[in-house]
Amino acid sequence: MRVYLVQHGDALPKEEDPDRPLSTTGRTEIEHLTALLQRSGVSAERGYHSGKTRARETAEILAEGMLLGSAPEARDGLGAKDPPEPIARELDEAEQDLLIVSHLPFLGHLASRLLTGRSEPVIVSYRPGTMACLERGQDGWSLQWMLRPELLAVSGVGPIEL
Repeated sequence: MRVYLVQHGDALPKEEDPDRPLSTTGRTEIEHLTALLQRSGVSAERGYHSGKTRARETAEILAEGMLLGSAPEARDGLGAKDPPEPIARELDEAEQDLLIVSHLPFLGHLASRLLTGRSEPVIVSYRPGTMACLERGQDGWSLQWMLRPELLAVSGVGPIEL
């Protein structure tokens, strides 16, 4: 089972738009990420986001390239300050690959909890538009790969095997 943990893309400042939708840069970075994932055959059966505009928009863009026939859903428990333990327990039992789009510090704590059994210290460093793929195997969770927007800055990135 794989879980794709994504920090929403770069968003507009609160002073410019209190709803904080994706900025042009954020949208472009997530579109590049989606194109790479699609070319690489990365997919998930379900997708969740926190319900915040920037997370919803990020999840919707990613869904176009990687969700298998379902739309991403808003989900409680994925807020920036929510405790990671309830979601981690669900993921420990999940059987289908899953996309989660959320915020910091929640994502860092969730990744640490899955990888080490403890939510602190945070061991996976995110920035807006970052995706980490964690896989659960017989011996627990492991980090399979991580993509940051600066790695996708050059358009026309060729397909790679993930």
